[in-house]
Amino acid sequence: MSYLTNFTPETARNILIEIIKTVNQPENSKRLSEAKASAGKEMILMLQYVFPLVMQLQMEVIKGFGFPGTREGLVQFAQLVRELEREDVEIARLRSQIRAIYLPPIVINTNNDVLI
Repeated sequence: MSYLTNFTPETARNILIEIIKTVNQPENSKRLSEAKASAGKEMILMLQYVFPLVMQLQMEVIKGFGFPGTREGLVQFAQLVRELEREDVEIARLRSQIRAIYLPPIVINTNNDVLI
């Protein structure tokens, strides 16, 4: 598996940047906007409409870097990135940027009242 021997933090950053560029291409951005509009703020609908589209775009990008252009290839890529993001702030930041595309912001209740 050649992509494993050549997978460095720099490679991970380059792939993540390429994923973000791909997502932001006008035709992909339009498709994502339409999917997000269909989903609204509903997490289940985000996972149904937006998540698969983002995964498809990621698979297209990683294929160009030697990973299999399949779900398994995406899982392998994600595992490698998760390992590297522990020690590389930029990789963590880029991964968070991608996750923010398909994960709606979570509203946390800051009310300190406790029901007993």
